[in-house]
Amino acid sequence: MLFKIGFALILLGLAALWIDRRAAHFIYDHVNARAHKFLDSITHYAKAGHWLAAAVLALVGTALARHFGARGADLELVITYSLAFIASLTVGSMVLHAIKLLLGRRRPRDDMEMGLYGFLPLSFNLEYNSFPSGHALTICCVAVVFTCVWPFLWPLWFAIAAILAVTRALLTAHFLSDVLIGAGIGLIAAREVLLLGFPGYAPGWF
Repeated sequence: MLFKIGFALILLGLAALWIDRRAAHFIYDHVNARAHKFLDSITHYAKAGHWLAAAVLALVGTALARHFGARGADLELVITYSLAFIASLTVGSMVLHAIKLLLGRRRPRDDMEMGLYGFLPLSFNLEYNSFPSGHALTICCVAVVFTCVWPFLWPLWFAIAAILAVTRALLTAHFLSDVLIGAGIGLIAAREVLLLGFPGYAPGWF
């Protein structure tokens, strides 16, 4: 199911390219300072560095616990899901950054504030790094892994992921298509990593 949803998000993202610029200008004109401040305060919960650090700390913590004699199934689960997240983020990020570098796209704010808009394929210019969204990819990987750990709370994890991903468009840090395609890549990458690299650790409906 996640593969189909991820693929659908990518298709929606491609379709959104037709309305991206108008949508971004509308958002830029209608999101007030108070809303912008709130969105900016929560959007960083989708940042890759934070979750990667948490996964590494979890691995270090379990290693120390084992060193001092702790044993149990819970430790094995922490190790497995931490590694699964790191692998998912790595695979998804490789795809995402290859697209960023190959296609090259300015961010919405550059259009509003400097009049710079569009794609510049094969530019390999880090200023053209809007497409797709890394934050959306990251938080979708998190939602997939959390669903494996606490499957009964899956609506909550994916709702949080959707909200945090959308903040990127509402802050005009990314176009809508950037967010949709980043989220789709994240779902597919996490699903494939779990099913192929960690069989038996994902719900059957994945």
